[in-house]
Amino acid sequence: MEKLSIVKISGNIIEDENVLNDFLSLFSKIEGKKILVHGGGKKATQMASKLEIESTMINGRRITNAETLEVITMVYGGLVNKNIVAKLQALRTNAIGLSGADGNSILSEKRPIKEIDFGFVGDVKVVDNDAIEVLITNLFTPVFCAITHDGKGQLLNTNSDTITSQIAIAMSKKYQTSIYYCFELKGVLSDFNNKDSVIKHIDSGRYSSLLSEGIILDGMIPKLENCFYALKNGVNEVFMGNTNILTKENDHFTKITL
Repeated sequence: MEKLSIVKISGNIIEDENVLNDFLSLFSKIEGKKILVHGGGKKATQMASKLEIESTMINGRRITNAETLEVITMVYGGLVNKNIVAKLQALRTNAIGLSGADGNSILSEKRPIKEIDFGFVGDVKVVDNDAIEVLITNLFTPVFCAITHDGKGQLLNTNSDTITSQIAIAMSKKYQTSIYYCFELKGVLSDFNNKDSVIKHIDSGRYSSLLSEGIILDGMIPKLENCFYALKNGVNEVFMGNTNILTKENDHFTKITL
């Protein structure tokens, strides 16, 4: 089965132009078929502030009212996405920028109101792997922003880590899929104050131990939950680390297995 690499970059990489350029240079050199997924939360917050729109976060999740959704659409689907696509074109990677609405590729449903009303936030229901395959078999490199739709004309803000894992799961029916979660750290750390304390391998048993010991906390928990969910549903391998994770010489990263 042919290989497919799905790479997700965090907002900290997007924020730093030099780091972003270095990452895209590495991404462009990945052999074979590939997909890029990005968010852009910090830029969205900055833009909202300029427009005097308040940004509200609860447990690291953005409350997305109608005004905020407009900002997110402008920033994620416009400014960030097209900037990345243009830079990849300069690197001779034939990128095509997408939201989940394009090609009906990612269908979501609005998150139901429970304790918190997250507003126009979507939970992924269906990824159309046939639509995505048409692009990658015709030598396009899809670049997905963190926006999906409900099939009824409504765009929805959607977690980019979740989009990454759901795309990888859907494409695993057709390819041998690998996920690379790229962020500012070298990997999952055993001591957050020591940026070199990378845990090189985490399986489900080790994950439980790290949780009980209080080593894995806060935002790293949903990231790792996404990793294990993907592995349980057809994804071959998952890696977490900084942009050097894409270089063959680097061995300072975290590999996630079941």
